[in-house]
Amino acid sequence: MATPDFIRTLRTSAGHQLLWLPGVSAVVFDDRGRVLLGQRADNHKWALLSGIPDPGEQPAACAEREVYEESAVRCVAERVVMVKAGRQVTYDNGDICQFMDITFRCRAVGGEARVNDDESLDVGWFEVDALPKMDDHQLVRLKRALSDEPTWFEPTSFE
Repeated sequence: MATPDFIRTLRTSAGHQLLWLPGVSAVVFDDRGRVLLGQRADNHKWALLSGIPDPGEQPAACAEREVYEESAVRCVAERVVMVKAGRQVTYDNGDICQFMDITFRCRAVGGEARVNDDESLDVGWFEVDALPKMDDHQLVRLKRALSDEPTWFEPTSFE
């Protein structure tokens, strides 16, 4: 994922310390029920398309923008399927981040899937029963998008 300019500016004063950041993931389906995935350039893993909202950008607009920037596919965010704090990530340069991810179920409305920036090695449509190897946290988002259940979030527990 390319680092947004506003994050680079924050890093000049914050150094490598933990940054708590918003993030969005898009589970994009076409009219045949296939899901859009990208093979990330940074770790070569297949994943849902995702990104960081720009300051003031609405999360759904960010999901739609990121999908287009990474794959040339136009989509419409239909609903929030999951909200979850992610695990802490330490990047090769020592930067530490943790993301509050909002996952959207999206519907493709145009464009042809192709690599559209330097963040992906490959992009493509996959049948849900014939996915490439993916991390569990990616599969959980996909599973939530396939269900008709309400938005999932970690329930609070009062003792």
